[in-house]
Amino acid sequence: MNENRAGWLLSAPALIVLGAFFFVPVLAAFALSLTDFDLYALADLHNLRFVWFGNYVDVLTRPLFWKSLVNTLYFVGVGVPLSIAASLGSAMLLDSQRARWKGFFRTALFAPVVTTVVAVAVIWRYLLHTRYGLINYTLAHFGIAPIDWLGDPHWSMPAIILFAVWKNFGYNMIILLAGLQSIPPDLYEAARIDGASATQQFRHITLPMLRPVLLLVSIITVSGYFQLFAEPYVMTQGDPLQSTVSVLYFMYEEGFKWWSLGRASAIAFLLFALILAATVLLQRFGRRGEMA
Repeated sequence: MNENRAGWLLSAPALIVLGAFFFVPVLAAFALSLTDFDLYALADLHNLRFVWFGNYVDVLTRPLFWKSLVNTLYFVGVGVPLSIAASLGSAMLLDSQRARWKGFFRTALFAPVVTTVVAVAVIWRYLLHTRYGLINYTLAHFGIAPIDWLGDPHWSMPAIILFAVWKNFGYNMIILLAGLQSIPPDLYEAARIDGASATQQFRHITLPMLRPVLLLVSIITVSGYFQLFAEPYVMTQGDPLQSTVSVLYFMYEEGFKWWSLGRASAIAFLLFALILAATVLLQRFGRRGEMA
């Protein structure tokens, strides 16, 4: 009994902080999503009315919401595999015994993660410039015509995906590198003695041993990529032709451009439900892989 009391007393400060800065704001935001809270209600709370789930119905019947959802799913579906592949590839290169200057390359590849998104996005806007950008300048040497990366609806989202992968893959690289270094070297040595090729070692040793780490990296990356906002906000402002409007960007415009905070809160909880569903699916997929 005394141990239980001591446990509650020791965890009480953390529980109080979580309650004050997480659970209470979440409950307040959910209550806000059930109202028509807008600029008029902000000036006078007497203008506030409960519309219950009217905001959710309104959002789900808007074409722009479904457009933003398709854009977000496209960003997640393409960006997440590319990011994980780049992370795993760079981690395996750094884990190689032949690799030199490992400390330098780890720092260099991780540096984009700790840089400010807005500052780096501005630099990438110049790199992707149609006439003066370094990328089109390089492509011109190979006889490829300039591409309007941020002005063409067909290229705007791939350009943002390229930037996001470059910006974020270093974080997962460090996690995967730690996972690779935890694999016993004896397994690879035994496989080489048995005549296993590098591909067979990767398939039958590296991937199975990295399965829990890959699951963790996948969940972190998916939940982060669903929250796409800073990149389109700085680089394209949702254009061209709303091809880069994400769900979070749509929520921002509803809340801080049109001051419809009730609808913005509803969008936030719809996005939360989407991320939760994706996380549950990934966990079930990981468990089935472990059982297999």
